[in-house]
Amino acid sequence: GGDPLKRPDVFDLVEYATSKRVRISLTPSATPLLTRDAIAELKRRGLARLAISLDGPDAAIHDTFRRVPGSFDWTLSAVRWAHEVELPVQINTTITRHNLAYLDRMIALMHELGIVLWSVFFLVPTGRGSSADLISAAEFEQVFAKMYETSQYAAFDIKSTEAQHYRRYVLQRRAELKRAGNGCGLKPLFGGLTPDGVGRAPKGLNDGKGFVFISHQGDVFPSGFLPLKAGNIRQQSLTEIYRHSPLFVSLRRTENLKGKCGVCEFREVCGGSRARSYALSGDPFAEEPCCVWEPSAVGPTSDDSHQGMPTGMASV
Repeated sequence: GGDPLKRPDVFDLVEYATSKRVRISLTPSATPLLTRDAIAELKRRGLARLAISLDGPDAAIHDTFRRVPGSFDWTLSAVRWAHEVELPVQINTTITRHNLAYLDRMIALMHELGIVLWSVFFLVPTGRGSSADLISAAEFEQVFAKMYETSQYAAFDIKSTEAQHYRRYVLQRRAELKRAGNGCGLKPLFGGLTPDGVGRAPKGLNDGKGFVFISHQGDVFPSGFLPLKAGNIRQQSLTEIYRHSPLFVSLRRTENLKGKCGVCEFREVCGGSRARSYALSGDPFAEEPCCVWEPSAVGPTSDDSHQGMPTGMASV
């Protein structure tokens, strides 16, 4: 949360981190602080990528969602200014009931903007995010289908955030195509290298499992959406917290998962959104509440067209 450009030392921080060989991306708000000069200076100081939010295909939809008139136009200007200095751009889109119907238009806009990554965020009902805005499990699958189909021809990479079961969907689709003999010529399972040199991880990242969030006060959390504190870097090293914190260790152990997730054959590459499970149940190990898949250990799935693990991938 917040706008990093409000910090007067943000340019120095970017430069310092870059000098330490830390690859930095920044997610500023579309406000008057995000100027052409600011973007050029960030690029000069070593910023590797500019990430900016876009939640609708036009000003009426985006500005209503963001509650900031003019935000849409400012965002498009920021994308243009980033292109002027050859700074790679990532677009973050939050999928809710307010913009679900406009997904095709959003995809068309992503193609026009010349981005390197489209990060599709699925709502975790915390903060301003209300559970009433959360789409259904079946609607998750509809969005997954659009993401997957777009990923096969788009010039940009597509990443899901807080929808770890998109990996399950991709595995099922590719297994389906392989059985049909139509697997040739498709992009690799989770994408290759993007134009700015970032690849997809072969295993599912999740809260506390390949990911860590540090607040401005030094508090360490499994993610920015799971408000369970594991320690503080002022008292312990980040390495110590990540490797040995009871919270992080327990989150990395898939045998701790409950419900469907605990017996799912995809749990090692998925694991569900621990943040969403916690937000809706109070238990970070509860099953993913927005997944339609019924593991084989539970019973037959209602959708027989998307069954099973791909060949060569062991069941759990």
